[in-house]
Amino acid sequence: QVQLMESGGGLVQPGGSLRLSCAASGNIFSIYVMGWYRQAPGKQRELVATITRGGNTNYADSVKGRFTISRDNAKNTVYLQMNSLKPEDTAVYYCKVPKGSAAYWGQGTQVTVSS
Repeated sequence: QVQLMESGGGLVQPGGSLRLSCAASGNIFSIYVMGWYRQAPGKQRELVATITRGGNTNYADSVKGRFTISRDNAKNTVYLQMNSLKPEDTAVYYCKVPKGSAAYWGQGTQVTVSS
């Protein structure tokens, strides 16, 4: 089992910034990819960004140039720095860790972008 604890969501004005964190614990041996997904009301959950243990990253087109994913392997923690936030970024953000044939999800953290 892998436990994921997210933090850092909140309310921010358009153009503002937030930093999300997700700390993994439990059976964390050989975790390779860590990622962030989001789900807006009435929409399907979608990929935001992923990062491998070696630092290779992948971003959704909608966040490229604005969001940065990073990872501290020593702390088993993944971060999502979100800049130039837009109202359409409003969603519940989830951390995801695939491990073997399973996928572990965090509980989600709400990000609301509104004036």
